[in-house]
Amino acid sequence: MQNFLIGLGIGVVLAIVLVVVLSVKRHKEILVASKETERLKRMLTDRMDLESEGIAKLKDQYEDVKKQNENLRMSLNTYSQKPGRKEIARLHVYQLAVDRLTINSPGFGAAWQAALKESEDEFQKTYFGVQPFIKRLIPIKTDAAVLPQAIGTDEKN
Repeated sequence: MQNFLIGLGIGVVLAIVLVVVLSVKRHKEILVASKETERLKRMLTDRMDLESEGIAKLKDQYEDVKKQNENLRMSLNTYSQKPGRKEIARLHVYQLAVDRLTINSPGFGAAWQAALKESEDEFQKTYFGVQPFIKRLIPIKTDAAVLPQAIGTDEKN
């Protein structure tokens, strides 16, 4: 029976040692798992913070673009209501034609067409050709009194 007790004691001691070793090993595994869990939680928190900042920036940019779009829409509406350069130029041509018509002829039909054509040609000359080029290069200063005197001296010679 003594052998039995010795064998039982050795078995119990081995069982206790085995339980202690396994519990220490399990405790280390739990610590490693908890550290990994904490690391993953920190990574998740950081990622969520970054994403929330990114979403906030995108919302701000969206609002800015929305405001710019509205401003551009309003500007476009304003500009579409203003007459353009071509319309203003056409009005100047019509005004010159009407002035010529009232001065030159009492009839309206053919005289109006001729005056309109002359006015258009004159208006085009102010933007294209040699005359505006010369006006840009050489500023012309004339006196009305100087011109008749020069013409009068040429007639005498």
